Parts: sequence; structure tokens; C-alpha cells
Amino acid sequence: METPTTLVGGAVLAAFGSALLLWCAVELRLRHRLRRHGVPATAQVVADRARTDAMDSSPLLSYPVDTVGGPTDAGLGTVHELRPDPVGRLVLSRPRGHTPLRRPPRLAAGAAVQVAYDPRRPSRVVLAAHEELPSLPADLFWALLGTSALAGGLTLLALALR
Repeated sequence: METPTTLVGGAVLAAFGSALLLWCAVELRLRHRLRRHGVPATAQVVADRARTDAMDSSPLLSYPVDTVGGPTDAGLGTVHELRPDPVGRLVLSRPRGHTPLRRPPRLAAGAAVQVAYDPRRPSRVVLAAHEELPSLPADLFWALLGTSALAGGLTLLALALR
């Protein structure tokens, strides 16, 4: 490879790897924080309206959010009022960190699952620790991909700057 191509390729791979590793770290921290300090709720898996949405591996969840004493601005998250309720609202959201290839049968429409959500941004939700499907393989895959891209990019940059 010529030096400019090696420099550009190395920079792109290093930037991609760094961004992917940063995203992995932020997602893991967010899920961990929500499971430990989030507001627990029981969510119901909602049937997807569009056929393309049904192909998403993360189920669409509906769960109640207490708005008494909290912010009433719906701009904090994707809060949809599905029924008139003076005490709270129902939120529709997909859980963070759920990336299997196929949706498991126990997350079929109508199933009840335990979740934890962020009271400041109610659309940020994760499945509770005991409800969580093994996410370690997917987390390891993304971390390995980011590490490999970063290592490849740094190697190319080192070769070009020699």
C-alpha cells in the first residue's frame, strides 16, 4: 500500500475501533447503572405494528411511569399516553443491550417482564438482571470487533509513519 492509503486506512480503522469501544463501554455502564439504580417496573411485551418492526430482536415494551412529582414534559423521552391516567403514563420503548439474532419465544407479545428504567428519561429501559438473556456473547463480539479494528488501524498508522 502507498503511504497516503495506509494513513487514511489506519486512521479510519482506528477511529472506527475507538468509537465502537467507547459505545460498548457507555452501553455496559448504562445497563449496569439502570439495573442497580433504575426504577423497577413490570412491562408488557407489545405486538409490533409494522412487519419490519417485528423483525427487530428487541421487543417493544409498554410499562407505567409515575409522573406525580416528576417532570410532566413529554420531551424527556418517547412517552406516549395510551390511556388517560391521572397518576402516570405508559411508555413504549425497546430495551437497551438486547441484540440476539432472533427474539426468544418467552418475549412474545403479551408476556410480562421485569424492567428497570431511568426516571429522568423514561424511554431508557433495560430488562432486569434475572430477565436478561445472555448478552455476554454479543458484548464480547462488539468489544472484540472494536479492539481488532483499533489494533489494525494503529498497526497501519505505525507502518505508514515509519
